[in-house]
Amino acid sequence: MANKNKSKTPEQIQYEKVQKKHELKRPILKNCIRAFFVGGTICLIGQALSYFYIYYFDFTEQTAGNPTVATLVFIAMLLTGFGVYDRLGQFAGAGSAVPITGFGNSVISAAIEHRTEGFVIGVGGNMFKLAGSVILFGVFSAFVVALIKTIYLQWGGF
Repeated sequence: MANKNKSKTPEQIQYEKVQKKHELKRPILKNCIRAFFVGGTICLIGQALSYFYIYYFDFTEQTAGNPTVATLVFIAMLLTGFGVYDRLGQFAGAGSAVPITGFGNSVISAAIEHRTEGFVIGVGGNMFKLAGSVILFGVFSAFVVALIKTIYLQWGGF
C-alpha cells in the first residue's frame, strides 16, 4: 500500500481521505437477506408451478421442469413490460437476477429499450445480445456433455 501512496500527489491523497469520509456504507447484510428471501420466493413459486403441472396436467417430475421454466420466464417478461420486475430488482438485487426470471427480464428489457429502432433491427437485433451468449454457451455445453457421455457409453461405461 505504501508504493501506491508514493506515486500519488498530496492532493490525490487528501482527496482519497475526503472521499472515504463521505462514501456511503452499503448495507451488505440487509442486501443479502433481501436477495435470499426474494430469490427463495421466486424458487418457491417455481416449485408450486412444478407441482401444479405434475398434478393437473400429468407431467412427471422430470418433464414438469420445461413448462415451469417457460411459465416463469413468461411471467418475468410480463412483469418487466409493466415495470414491476424492475422495482423488484431494485429491491432484491441478485435475488431477482439469479433465478431464470432474471434471464427473461434481461431479454425483454433489451427489447423494450431498443423498440424505437424498429422491430427487426431494434427489438430483434438487440433482444438476443445478452440472451444469445447464454443460449450459445448453453447449447455448446450440452453438446460437449452429450459427446462425453456418448463416448463414455461406447467404451463400456454404465
